[in-house]
Amino acid sequence: MIHLTPDQIAQFRRDGFLIVDKIIEPEAAEAIRDRFVPLFDKGEYETGIRPDEVNKPVGTPPFTLQICNAWKSDLTVARHVLSENLGQACAQLGGWTGTRLMIDNLLWKPIEGRAIGFHQDSMYSLWIDKPALVSCWVALDQTSADGGTLVYIKGSHTWGEARPIMQFHGPEDDLKEVREWAETHGLELELVPVVVPPGGGAFHDGWLWHGSRINKADVPRRALAAHFFQDDIRFNPEKMNMGNGPMYGRYRKLGSNDVDEGYFPITWRQDGYRTPGLDAYLDKGIV
Repeated sequence: MIHLTPDQIAQFRRDGFLIVDKIIEPEAAEAIRDRFVPLFDKGEYETGIRPDEVNKPVGTPPFTLQICNAWKSDLTVARHVLSENLGQACAQLGGWTGTRLMIDNLLWKPIEGRAIGFHQDSMYSLWIDKPALVSCWVALDQTSADGGTLVYIKGSHTWGEARPIMQFHGPEDDLKEVREWAETHGLELELVPVVVPPGGGAFHDGWLWHGSRINKADVPRRALAAHFFQDDIRFNPEKMNMGNGPMYGRYRKLGSNDVDEGYFPITWRQDGYRTPGLDAYLDKGIV
């Protein structure tokens, strides 16, 4: 169970992130890690539904592999990202009355795996009328500063809305856009790596600049991230072509800007509401 103190919430809002030694139990982290080979290599989807995205770029050095919305395909993943406790924690950090899942990511950075460019998550969610996010990143392996772990730029959530970066996967200069933004505005880069055991991780603000660097360790780095909106969002029809709107705009109802809970479920709300059927799905995969 995640129990946040007032000091931790204040630190999140000041720094733009909060590093926590334990978000889930080590055994739960191992169980999620054990699902990587079936999902990435074998295409074994427990529910019979393929994830929204399965990104496995090939190259030397290798790229980070990514699956988006594994919760639709695998109940082990779903039981974490759709948990009521996690939703409540993200609402507390965001100052919201409720939380709705935007997307989850399974991330597999191999040995010598290339960097992920530093970016702002909320720049990719402008297709929603309230693009502010709170994200939770959980390490499934022991992380180290030189092992391609997640890296935050402290305080950068206050730097304003920039622009999408030119190259997300495997850029030669992973800090290019954020360095240019900082130089233009007279700001300093203070990089903070997330170093935690399996099951530990961090929460971050959607406007915080972050990325991951080359994995120079002798072990892979696997992680699960979940990105949350506040519960009362609507589609933004004027920006459906921005960020990952062309991918997830396919879930927009014809003639409506309502956001369907079947695709973006409400995981916690102050009045006790959760998307109907969610707990039955997590229990037995019933839809």
